[in-house]
Amino acid sequence: MQAAALARKIVCMTLETAWQVGKSVPARLARAVLDFALPPCCVICSDAVIEHNALCAGCWSKLEFIEPPRCDVFGTPLPFDSGGRQLSAAAARHVPAWDRARAAVKFDGHSRKVVHALKYHDRHEVVKLMSGLMRRGGHELLEDADILVPVPLYWGRMWARRFNQAAMLAQKMAEDVPAGYRPDLLVRGRPTQSQVGLNAKARHDNVKGAFSVIEDLVSDVFDRRIVLVDDVLTTGATAQACAKSLKKAGARRVDVLVFALVSDAQRGHV
Repeated sequence: MQAAALARKIVCMTLETAWQVGKSVPARLARAVLDFALPPCCVICSDAVIEHNALCAGCWSKLEFIEPPRCDVFGTPLPFDSGGRQLSAAAARHVPAWDRARAAVKFDGHSRKVVHALKYHDRHEVVKLMSGLMRRGGHELLEDADILVPVPLYWGRMWARRFNQAAMLAQKMAEDVPAGYRPDLLVRGRPTQSQVGLNAKARHDNVKGAFSVIEDLVSDVFDRRIVLVDDVLTTGATAQACAKSLKKAGARRVDVLVFALVSDAQRGHV
């Protein structure tokens, strides 16, 4: 199964390039042949599905989509609509550096498989699925955004991993929204420990002062409405550090858009 998936990934990437460049009949024919030889399968469970980059009905139904009412600041689901601006208890206690946060789904055992497929298993084909759901969940952030900025990796980790999942998600979304894609504005200036397993305070200490806007590009941030893109929002430590740097550079608004949102009960275990 893994060998077949790898073969499909390599061929699909080649054919996708051909499709985008020329949308040629040979590319469409080759894809049809590939579909027959290696039928598309569910991203989570590998059951057969109708089209690529999709979930089967069972796995789709298990994803917990975040719908209104939700906290305007943290994006967390709320039990009822109180009218006007919706704020959770967390937002009432602490105002973060960002303005609004949105997520497509709750982080659980099923959404974790999608996140990990991209982040740890090089399943780049799931970017289309994830970014599409993020556009749906964060449409109000994207409507008037000027720039999509991915959370950056430190160069050493980027070299080891070979890709930045946040950048891939932002780039894909930028194909279908007016906002520009700017992965060059924000940098992670020092290596940071993996956030997995750290408590909230340790996470904030870990990334404090780690991000900055490139000095020569501050004018590209000034007075802009920015959407910061990442795969998961856990304690908000990384988003907070990034948003502070962007606001310091003069950003008019910084919103956060992720694929999955971790609940309070899960924090410290993700």
